[in-house]
Amino acid sequence: MEKRGWEQLDVVLVTGDAYVDHPSYGVAVIGRLLESKGYKVGVIAQPNWRNAEDLKRLGRPRLFFGITSGNVDSMVANYTANKKPRRADDYSPGGKAGLRPDRAVIVYANRAREAYPGVAVVLGGVESSLRRFAHYDHWDNSVRRSILLDAKADMLVYGMGEKAVLELAERIARGEKISAVNDIKGTLAARKDLSFLEEYAEIPSCEEVKENKDKFSEAFKGIYRGQNPYTSKPVAQKHGDRYIVQFPPALPLSEKEMDAVYALPYAYAWHPAYDKGGGVKAFETVRFSITSHRGCCAECAFCGIHMHQGRIVQSRSRASILCEAKAMAGRRDFKGTITDIGGPTANMYKAKCGLWDKKGFCRDKSCLLPDKCANLELAYEESIKLYEEVGKIPKVKHVFIGSGFRYDLLNDKHANEYLEKICLNHISGQMKVAPEHIVDKVLRIMNKSSRRTYE
Repeated sequence: MEKRGWEQLDVVLVTGDAYVDHPSYGVAVIGRLLESKGYKVGVIAQPNWRNAEDLKRLGRPRLFFGITSGNVDSMVANYTANKKPRRADDYSPGGKAGLRPDRAVIVYANRAREAYPGVAVVLGGVESSLRRFAHYDHWDNSVRRSILLDAKADMLVYGMGEKAVLELAERIARGEKISAVNDIKGTLAARKDLSFLEEYAEIPSCEEVKENKDKFSEAFKGIYRGQNPYTSKPVAQKHGDRYIVQFPPALPLSEKEMDAVYALPYAYAWHPAYDKGGGVKAFETVRFSITSHRGCCAECAFCGIHMHQGRIVQSRSRASILCEAKAMAGRRDFKGTITDIGGPTANMYKAKCGLWDKKGFCRDKSCLLPDKCANLELAYEESIKLYEEVGKIPKVKHVFIGSGFRYDLLNDKHANEYLEKICLNHISGQMKVAPEHIVDKVLRIMNKSSRRTYE
C-alpha cells in the first residue's frame, strides 16, 4: 500500500487458506478481478482469530470485508468424517493444522466487526454457499440456521461470485447502502419482511425444518428449484422474526467472460512468505493443471457442485486454454507435464444444450438420467483437438487428464475414438471414473447410473 501510495483499500478479503495466487483459489480470482476493475484490494490470509488485531492490519476497507473460509469448508478442513481433528491442513503453510478456526466464516466476520464497528461484511466461498439456508450439520448432528445470521453479516454471495461481487462493489461505491441492495443475482440477505418483493417462493422455516424431516426435504426441494438463473424467483425462509432471502442465481459466464477471468495476471505461486515454511501442499496438486470449464449437468444426490457451480456447463475457448498452457510451459519450474485440463467432469468440456442460453435447464427432467438427454451435445472431437494442440507446445511432454470422467457419457457416438485416444495418450496412471456403488437400489438413491451402464 505504501509503495502504491494507497491510504485506504476498497475491499479487504479474508481467507482461511494460505494465500496462493492461482485461478483455482477463489480469493485470488475475486481479488484479481476487482483489481482489474480499478479497485484497491488487500488480502489477509489465515489471521489469528483469537483477537481482532490481525483484521486491523490493512485498515478499514472503504467498501466491505469479503470473508471466506477458503477452498474447503472449515469443518471439513479441520476434522475427519469420524469427527477427529486432522493432523495436517494441506491449505496451510507446511501443512500445519490449527491455523483456521472451526466455522471460520463466522469467527472472521465477528472479528471484522470487532475491529471496525459498522463495517460492511460480505460472506462468500463454498462454506457460505452450501450453508446459506437452514442446513444439516454433520459435526453438531443437528440443523443449524443460515450461516449469514450466525456470522451477523450484511450479505452472502453464493455460487461462483464474479458477477455478484463486481456489481456489489460498484453499487456501494456509488453510495448505495448495502442494507438496501435487494436485487443482485447470486446474493442472499436477511430482511425483516418481504414487502419489497413482487413475487417469491417461501420454503418451510428454520424452526420447522429443525423439528420435521419432511419439512426439511420440502425446504431443500424449494431451494433446489430456485437454482435456475433464468426462471427462478427469490426464495425466502423464515428464521425467527426475520427472513433469509435468496435472490436468483447469477447468470452463467459467457465464453468471453470465462476467458477474461483466466487471463488475469496471476502469479501462479504461493506467497513468498511461505517459502521457508515448506510451501502449500494443496497447491502442488493444481500447480500445472488448467481449468477448462465449470458447472456440472449431472445431479448426483451427494454432491454440492450443482448447488455451488450450477448445472449449466460453462467452458473456456480453446485459444484461452492454449494461451495459459503456453505461459505454463515457459515457467522455470515447469518440468514438461500438464497434470490436468478439466473441471468437475473431464468429458463435459464444451457440453451444451439449446436451453442453457435462454431458459436454463429443465425443471423436472435430468440431463443424464435415466439416459443422456438427446438435447445434450458433447464435444469429444473438440476436446481431443485441444489436447493435441496443447501437446504440440514446445517443452510440453505430456498432457494428462486428472479430472474424473462420467462413464455414462462414454456411450455417445464419438465416445469410442475419444476413449481410445484418452487412454493411449492422456492418462498418467489409472483413468478416474466413479462407480460409487454396485447395487442399483443404492445407485438410484444416489442419482447415479446403473451398474449395467458402468459394465
